[in-house]
Amino acid sequence: MPRKFIKKYMPSEQKLRSNPYLKWLSKYLNHPPLWQLNRKSVSKGFLVGIFCAFLPIPMQMLVAAMLAILIRSNLIVSVGLVWITNPITIPPIFYFTYKVGTHILGTKPIDDSMVFGYQYIIAELASIWWPLITGSLVCATIFSISAYLLVNILWVWNVKNSWKNRRLTKRDKSDDNSK
Repeated sequence: MPRKFIKKYMPSEQKLRSNPYLKWLSKYLNHPPLWQLNRKSVSKGFLVGIFCAFLPIPMQMLVAAMLAILIRSNLIVSVGLVWITNPITIPPIFYFTYKVGTHILGTKPIDDSMVFGYQYIIAELASIWWPLITGSLVCATIFSISAYLLVNILWVWNVKNSWKNRRLTKRDKSDDNSK
């Protein structure tokens, strides 16, 4: 089930390898775990993708791709999950991580009634930066490890259920044939 679901939405390995913008990466893209849809590779992909999604930096997808290549996680899952933070979700996610950072550092958060606009954030960057980075790294670590463990648990549970259903179906067929 998980493999079929993921494969349904995943671009093919050949399509990505033939992409002219990715030619410079071709020597790194030959490792099978980058393309395999197994428990280990996909759970590592969740670890990398969610971790990078919480980083308040530009080019998160590039960082996720490099980490996926480094630790041999599924490349598509790693890069795809970075889109958890998108233009709609960035403000609430990074505001939450900022609040976590202020709590951890024991600093006073900026006034909640202020409007978060580009100009305001640039002006307040010095006071926002450390709590944002701290909160982002803490949240990235917690959520990515949680996702890694959850994917592992769900994958094993799903495989066990599939085997159980197979045994039951096989038993039912053998009971029908014996009658």
